Amino acid sequence: MRFSGWPELKEAFLSGHNPASFMLAPMAMALRQQGVPVKIVYLGHRDGSALMVRKDSGIYSMRDLKGKRLAVPNRFSNQYLVIAKALEDNGLTLQDLTILEMPPPDMPAALYAKAVDAVISGEPFMAQTELDGYGRVLYQAKELWPNFISCVLVVREDLIRDHPDQVQSLVNGIAQSGLWLDQSMNHRMTAAKAVAETYYNQDPRLLRYVLSKPPDRVTYTKLRLVKQDFEEIERLALKMEVLDGPVPFDQYTDTRFSENTTGVGPYPWEAP
Repeated sequence: MRFSGWPELKEAFLSGHNPASFMLAPMAMALRQQGVPVKIVYLGHRDGSALMVRKDSGIYSMRDLKGKRLAVPNRFSNQYLVIAKALEDNGLTLQDLTILEMPPPDMPAALYAKAVDAVISGEPFMAQTELDGYGRVLYQAKELWPNFISCVLVVREDLIRDHPDQVQSLVNGIAQSGLWLDQSMNHRMTAAKAVAETYYNQDPRLLRYVLSKPPDRVTYTKLRLVKQDFEEIERLALKMEVLDGPVPFDQYTDTRFSENTTGVGPYPWEAP
């Protein structure tokens, strides 16, 4: 199922209509803090976000963004937090530039039209600006925040309680597919074509680019839940007032499913 916005996704969780979903990590933590009965059980991927500017801009560092207009997905995104972290690391704050919230699909057009000076979101929207010839990578997320986390797998607590075997099967499947993807470039190109044509009605060329330029632009291994990763998310989320207060790690995560993926291997499948 696909959702057009985060409010609709939240309502689907509250109603019990949607038992599991990928969503932004800070948003999942905030939902739990607000009493929504969900827990993070696995990661979706690492890295896979980029800060883009126009090729013809004079922006070559974080300091060059001072006084500029930057689009982020929303304040509950880790892209918002990685910008806060990068500015902090360079002696700047969010008050030194104008932050706009914008749906990622709208970002390429906004950058092209010079409605904003920079954009940051998950792929493939950032790569689209490169393929169209006007975008330039200022930073990959991993350069600003090593082992960057964007999306997490969130599951309702009643599904965890009543059907833990189904949750484990889901997590194992994601782990296996991630290991398979990162096994070879041939696997990535096979997946790009299948996913683009079957699920998203996109040009496979875009997903092939995302999965190969460079090969580690987005990675699908090392997806187990690590407390230290989320402590940094919480620190920045508290600083930026995305969270109302501290949230204990075990309150919004259930690590047993990711811990049980230790012996899982890649899918034993090759394209015909």
